[in-house]
Amino acid sequence: MSMAKGPSSKAAPAAPVTGNAVAIRNFAFSPATLKVKAGTTVTWTNQDSDAHTVTSAGSGGPLHSAALATHATFSYTFTKPGTYAYLCTIHPFMTATVEVT
Repeated sequence: MSMAKGPSSKAAPAAPVTGNAVAIRNFAFSPATLKVKAGTTVTWTNQDSDAHTVTSAGSGGPLHSAALATHATFSYTFTKPGTYAYLCTIHPFMTATVEVT
C-alpha cells in the first residue's frame, strides 16, 4: 500500500523560521530566512573553522560584524520592521534574510 504525500505533509525547507539564533555552519546561514518581531536581538554563532562575517547586503544596512572566528558570536537588535538581506563578505555566496514584523 503506497501513500501519496500531500503538499501539506512537510513544510518546504525554505519556509521562514522564527526564533532569535542563526548558526553559521557548512558555509551557510541556518536558517536562511529568520522571522522575528521588532525589538528582537538575533545572535549569529560561527560553527565553521573558517571566519565569516554578518554584513548587510547593499549599502547603508545595519549589519556590520567583524570577521567571526570559530565559536564567535555577533548580535544585533532589530528595532524597525522590514526585510534585512545579509551576506558573508568573505564568502559572498553565503546569503540570508531576517524578516522583522
